Amino acid sequence: MKEQNHQWSLSFRYLVLGFVFILLTVGLWYIRSILEPLILAGFIAYLIHPAVNFLTRRTRLSRRGAVNLVYFVALAVLIGTPSTLTPIFFDEFKQVITDVLDIFNQFIAWLMKPHVIPGIPIDFGQWANRLTQFRSTFLSSLPDQALQLLGKTSVTALWLLVILTGVYYILAEWPRLRNGFIGSFPEAYHPELSELYQRLRIVWMNYLRGQLLLMAIVGVTFTIAWTVIGIPGALVLGVVAGFLTLIPDVGPFLAAMLAIGVALLEGSNWSWMPASNFIVALIALVTYLILIAIKNFWLRPFIMGRSVHMHEALVIISIILSTILWGILGALLIVPVLASLSVIFDYLRRRILGMAPFPPTEPFVQETHMASGPEKVAALKSRISRKKKG
Repeated sequence: MKEQNHQWSLSFRYLVLGFVFILLTVGLWYIRSILEPLILAGFIAYLIHPAVNFLTRRTRLSRRGAVNLVYFVALAVLIGTPSTLTPIFFDEFKQVITDVLDIFNQFIAWLMKPHVIPGIPIDFGQWANRLTQFRSTFLSSLPDQALQLLGKTSVTALWLLVILTGVYYILAEWPRLRNGFIGSFPEAYHPELSELYQRLRIVWMNYLRGQLLLMAIVGVTFTIAWTVIGIPGALVLGVVAGFLTLIPDVGPFLAAMLAIGVALLEGSNWSWMPASNFIVALIALVTYLILIAIKNFWLRPFIMGRSVHMHEALVIISIILSTILWGILGALLIVPVLASLSVIFDYLRRRILGMAPFPPTEPFVQETHMASGPEKVAALKSRISRKKKG
């Protein structure tokens, strides 16, 4: 029986491609609620993947052995540190709330007393009654509310299991997944797809370096600020602030609240600052607001923009909008995602217009329209061989 090798027409292929694209878009929209833990797993794997590469290149460990070592060490740190520090932080938090309530009660007692200003008696009794009602309905139950909020917003055990499984799978199978994706295309396109992957990898590695630089600057800056104010444990609090900078806005806020809580409990170490604990905490709050404004509106856009070659205004606008639309995870990923889309769209634009798939790296090189498929690969190999001979 004669073998049939009937190929689809170009119009039918476009029709199938459009149908598959629509089907994929609808499917992703339908399961969007379960994509967040998978995206988070991919981002965590991206953060610790350089450690796996380092071990496989500098030691005799296999990739599987390096993945196991890095994964379980990171897991121990991720789970062990919060489980050890959470009871301490929660006790400190309750103590801070108790001190705030004491200050609040003292303020109410001051309002209830009669006051005479330049011979004019002033009665703050109504204000005191309203503050008393506010205290009884809100502040007194604040520790319990905080505990309930923590329980509602914490990741469930099922999602945590999905994230941990996803991180390990991505780390262990990433080379096979990458090679399998590139290998699913015709062989003639493998070189340029590998080049596209390398360019995207450079974008994400530059973003990671920018994040590390930002964390270091924030950590050093807050350490110096807390030391100048005299807050006990300034070095530890500064390191925590730098590490939590990885979580946009929420991380530095939590670190600052921890420092302000320490200031309320302990005050200042310096004898030249004879201020009450409340004043020291207020100074710490003002310092945080100034430093975080500089970080959000100048330092982070500058570092992130230089890292991924984006304009600073675009960086800050995209972060603000993504925070509103998608929360913390969106603000964390929007910059490298936009930079990656820029690389992909530029590649597609060049291919559609018949240009070289990537911009020339040499200065003053004139771009020409190039053939596709095997002819293009042969032209690239010929150019490389001429360069080597020259």
